[in-house]
Amino acid sequence: MKKDGIGGANTLTGLVFEGKTDLETFLRSQKGYSSVRNQDGFVEIFYQNKSVAYIFKKHDLYRFLGSRNVDWKSILSKKLLPDDSLYVIVNNILYIVEIKYQQVAGSTDEKLQTCDFKKKQYKKLLAPLNIDVEYIYLLSDWFKKPEYKDVLDYIVSVGCSYYFEYIPLHKFNLPVPK
Repeated sequence: MKKDGIGGANTLTGLVFEGKTDLETFLRSQKGYSSVRNQDGFVEIFYQNKSVAYIFKKHDLYRFLGSRNVDWKSILSKKLLPDDSLYVIVNNILYIVEIKYQQVAGSTDEKLQTCDFKKKQYKKLLAPLNIDVEYIYLLSDWFKKPEYKDVLDYIVSVGCSYYFEYIPLHKFNLPVPK
């Protein structure tokens, strides 16, 4: 959804930016998708009754690692807490989604420059499970300003990605409902 309620047709099959977006709510609203909190306490995502992904917010990722006997403290010196993350089972990738909303200049500018370090840390953290990592920013239109060109180019140059206002569902390699 864009500011003042003007949105594009693509937003029907994309994770829509609305200040604080929620992956589970978005996926449950898509035809054929459902979710449950499984016996391990994680949100499990189903498409047409087949398990396709898990969602982890903040500390949930570390509970998941603990359930797989991964001691994060022996790998990292400090916890990284993702806004949202989606582990897609079929392609064995954890998508870290960091949501950055801005309407005035501020500290978020510098946070965009940390994706390379954070992606490397997440990769190190998930290496014992052979899970790959993708790092994605979901940005408000504020970051379309010309003064962000260099940092946006940097994000791409280090293997991270960004989207404005929504992330297409196909980016997560999940089934797109008809």
